[in-house]
Amino acid sequence: MGNGAILRRLLLVPPTLFGVAVVVFVLLRVVPGDPVSMMISPGATPADIAALHARYGLDLPIAEQFLVWLKAAVSGDFGVSITRRQDVLGLILGRLPATLELVLVATLIAFSIGGGMAILGAYFRRRAPEWAVDGFVAASLAIPDFLWGLLFILVFGVLWPVLPISGRIDPRVGVDFHTGFYLIESVITGRWTVAGDLLRHLILPAMALALPLSAIVTRLLKASLGEAELQDYAQVARSRGFTSGRVLILEALPNALISTVTLAGVQITFLIGGTVLVERIFSYEGIGNMAVDAMINRDLPLIQGLVLTFAILFIVLNLLIDLLVAWLDPRLQHG
Repeated sequence: MGNGAILRRLLLVPPTLFGVAVVVFVLLRVVPGDPVSMMISPGATPADIAALHARYGLDLPIAEQFLVWLKAAVSGDFGVSITRRQDVLGLILGRLPATLELVLVATLIAFSIGGGMAILGAYFRRRAPEWAVDGFVAASLAIPDFLWGLLFILVFGVLWPVLPISGRIDPRVGVDFHTGFYLIESVITGRWTVAGDLLRHLILPAMALALPLSAIVTRLLKASLGEAELQDYAQVARSRGFTSGRVLILEALPNALISTVTLAGVQITFLIGGTVLVERIFSYEGIGNMAVDAMINRDLPLIQGLVLTFAILFIVLNLLIDLLVAWLDPRLQHG
């Protein structure tokens, strides 16, 4: 991807975020229900209710509300959460690292499992291992991530309680963190016991998110490997005496990865969306769990901030995938 393509992508970011903001802002205000009703006491008077509406700007016309909010949001002020009574941006930044670590670990697991399964299926094509791989793909795609999460809780939290099924870290672990990236910070600082506890809490929700994506990676990479093995460079390698395994790993795999990363990368955005339910199921302290609370309580400022955050994550992720594909395929670097 050339500098011009990157620049064009970056120029599209502001109008994209503006469109998302408009749609979400309007939809939240036309849906029946009053967010102020979630925070008033039973004995509140009409004057008290009107005062709260005025405090959060809900007494203004929708267009005027949007302009006021947009002007503040551009400067980094997303307002105050109605239910939590805290700065929205601070709430999101406090929870975002937890979700990013979850997505990172889930992505690594998905590509590790998917890559291994695809190579296994391609190497043992039309034999029993390939059939087992196809069965894994079918089962993993048939079960959504939140259902995998419930299944893991039943198996590893109830029937065979070997892993924690809620939270991000054991409350008894008395460690002060300087950043919100607990796992990364623990690894960098060499606190392996803490990192191990974080991974024990992280593994089940990460696996729940990773299995459907790993099935997609397996299917795409296995098909790409089959096509790559038929190309001229693979045939030339065989004529030189390369073994099937060497042709598969050294010749076919590097070329098959390009198309796989391109197509599977799109699915990672769905993985980010899946954190909403999975974090809720495992009581994981990320922005997905917080989004569910915000929706239940109709916390409009917090919902708006969270939706924009998810939109930014999707945009950044797609840009990173394009850069990775360009790095894997030098032909695209000057396209």
